[in-house]
Amino acid sequence: RDHEGNVIWPYMVMVMLIVLLFTVLGALIRSRLSVENPSKWQIVLEDVVGGLANMLTEWLGPKGVAFLPLIGGLGAFILVGNYMGLIPGLMSPTSNINVTVGCALTTWTFYHLQGVRAQGLVNYLLHFMFPPGVPKALAPIMLPIELISHSSRVMSLSLRLYGNIFGEELVIAILAFLSPWWLPIFPLPMMLLGLITGGLQAFIFVLLSII
Repeated sequence: RDHEGNVIWPYMVMVMLIVLLFTVLGALIRSRLSVENPSKWQIVLEDVVGGLANMLTEWLGPKGVAFLPLIGGLGAFILVGNYMGLIPGLMSPTSNINVTVGCALTTWTFYHLQGVRAQGLVNYLLHFMFPPGVPKALAPIMLPIELISHSSRVMSLSLRLYGNIFGEELVIAILAFLSPWWLPIFPLPMMLLGLITGGLQAFIFVLLSII
């Protein structure tokens, strides 16, 4: 609790730590960027950003690079959030449904706003009734189908990430409880697996957001 007695949830503390981490790293990296003599870390970072930019261009066309800040920011946040739970004393904020729903709603709201911006409000709303390639006579059926489809994307994005990370942390906690206090080795195989699944889940969220 803070000095006023308000509850500060642990996952919010983890989120604020990630924001602080990115703020400090951003300031440090920006001060060390060089065109003539790039460091090894700068080259790696440029390769990662370039790979994501190519993915956006491949799926969304030349204008896809405009969405790099959002997609890259979400991917970096989720990646670090997934790995935080592997550090003793910390937890993964992405193991809390509030965080994953927030990430999913960010993507969901953004792509609808981009649709309205590109097509205009009326045309964008009409496409729910008249999707490309579907006979207009099916409009009364397509409208509820499209509304359910778009609404379910929030659930799909949020529950997939939450379920995987929460389950992983729960198994690690159970294995740690079963381990002898003087040799806590039981959780290690699951933690090693978490190094793979944490990055994979971040990539899946990014890919589904692009799609």
